[in-house]
Amino acid sequence: MTGWTADRIPDQRGRVAVVTGANSGLGLVTATELARHGAHVVLAVRNPAAGAEAAHRIGGDVEVRELDLASLGSVRAFAAKLAADHPALDLLVNNAGVVLLGPRRTSADGHELQLATNLLGHFALTGLLLGALAAAPAARVVSLSSITHKNAHLDFDDLMFERDYRAPAAYGRSKLATTVFGVELDRRLRAAGSPVVSTLAHPGLTRTNLTPRAWEHRGRAGRLIARLGLLATQPVEQGTLPQLRAATDPGVRGGQFFGPAGLWETRGPVTEARLSREATDPAVGRRLWSAAQELTGVSYL
Repeated sequence: MTGWTADRIPDQRGRVAVVTGANSGLGLVTATELARHGAHVVLAVRNPAAGAEAAHRIGGDVEVRELDLASLGSVRAFAAKLAADHPALDLLVNNAGVVLLGPRRTSADGHELQLATNLLGHFALTGLLLGALAAAPAARVVSLSSITHKNAHLDFDDLMFERDYRAPAAYGRSKLATTVFGVELDRRLRAAGSPVVSTLAHPGLTRTNLTPRAWEHRGRAGRLIARLGLLATQPVEQGTLPQLRAATDPGVRGGQFFGPAGLWETRGPVTEARLSREATDPAVGRRLWSAAQELTGVSYL
């Protein structure tokens, strides 16, 4: 398969990178490649034991820190300690995510769990680390989107999906919200004259452990559905390339969005992907930003 590959990642020595959800799937491959190219990588993980296993597999200059994105208290504690220990951060990859196909669940703060994890935790984390990111000469924030964002719509009258809950639709909404965040972050960073760059990526249909976990509530039938679904996916090493390019390609501009080039952006070499109209609507961006600030208690830009 031709095109941009991880071998094109520039030397990362001297750079500090934070990868959320770094113990498996896309996050593990991202952290591995960044460490392989010389970065000091912070594995931000909900399960420290799983993080320690990942660190052993990765080798290189890595450290493990506990972070539960579904708990704003955990996000605040993580960010405070990290910024104290690393006053300048070069890269924040907002990779972690959750896919739920069962009943509606809520976070420690009472928010719908997919929106809480995929958007609100990362929104708060980015804001709390923005000072450390701005202290680096050319820092980047990468937001992980999904092709599901293209068919989603944000309902600001029911952002937590309390009415007529449907898990797949809630996931799509959470990923649209994440995408809107990445685009609006770029707008605000530019307007503020900040040196920090916001980029976005999506993995297409990629083989990770999120899909099997999403079907756990269906028991044996769910495991079968998950196995069949994995047949349509591409290897995780290929699916990780869009976010690695967004994170490291020297030519990337703020607001660029990368994904697979083939079969409706589901697989294949990395290319610049298409954002949905709603994702790029400035009015939607302003409204979501205001809602996220209110829900998290973290205000910036």
